[in-house]
Amino acid sequence: YLFILGIDFKIKTVELQGKKIKLQIWDTAGQERFHTITTSYYRGAMGIMLVYDITNAKSFENISKWLRNIDEHANEDVERMLLGNKCDMEDKRVVPKAKGEQIAREHGIRFFETSAKANINIEKAFLTLAEDILRKTPVKEPNSENVDISSGGGVTGWKSKCC
Repeated sequence: YLFILGIDFKIKTVELQGKKIKLQIWDTAGQERFHTITTSYYRGAMGIMLVYDITNAKSFENISKWLRNIDEHANEDVERMLLGNKCDMEDKRVVPKAKGEQIAREHGIRFFETSAKANINIEKAFLTLAEDILRKTPVKEPNSENVDISSGGGVTGWKSKCC
């Protein structure tokens, strides 16, 4: 992966329906100093994952603000997903799962609890987002082997270094 201006940029390739799909992931870890940059990436994003830390109430409180930013700056049909990370740390939980489910339901988006450290629901989240995007994406050529799906600016709260 690359590290540009304090933003993690990673590429993950998944295979769905016989097609190789390249996910471009821009991770700002929700830092305010990248607000201006991330809003410009929203415009080209086909999918955005919003991630909060279940052991950090402040990270959850910021989700509503990020959702408003997405509504304001992203394409209308962008796929959004909410992830409550660190579900392996139940003993340190401060954000109940029901709160994550509620905000996701209010905004009509998918919700998963994940653990990057324990690899819980990580692959499922990426594959689900890719499937949802692919379902909306018109096929350019009938024999196209590759579909490029960019997830720009919206992966917040995930850090490349775990825990």
